[in-house]
Amino acid sequence: MAHKKGQGSTKNGRDSNPQFRGVKLFGGEIAKSGSIIVRQVGTPFLPGFNVRRAKDDSLFSVAAGSVLYRGRTVHVQPTDPAAPQPAWMKSEAAARA
Repeated sequence: MAHKKGQGSTKNGRDSNPQFRGVKLFGGEIAKSGSIIVRQVGTPFLPGFNVRRAKDDSLFSVAAGSVLYRGRTVHVQPTDPAAPQPAWMKSEAAARA
């Protein structure tokens, strides 16, 4: 008879890696084109102007500019004032200046 336990598999030793979710760029911060703004599961935050939703529901910027939150919606206001943008965004920028 064997006096040592066989080298079978163990039931321990598994752990998943962290997902690092959350808001990566807050309101007023500068986003480069392609930079991730929010990592999320589902859509607590919705994409707005110059923002797209990735396959895993992350939100990323498609143009360089400043991040703007309006309720649940995330927008990127272009840094170039000559770039096309919605009328409401132009009036908010004028009110801030």
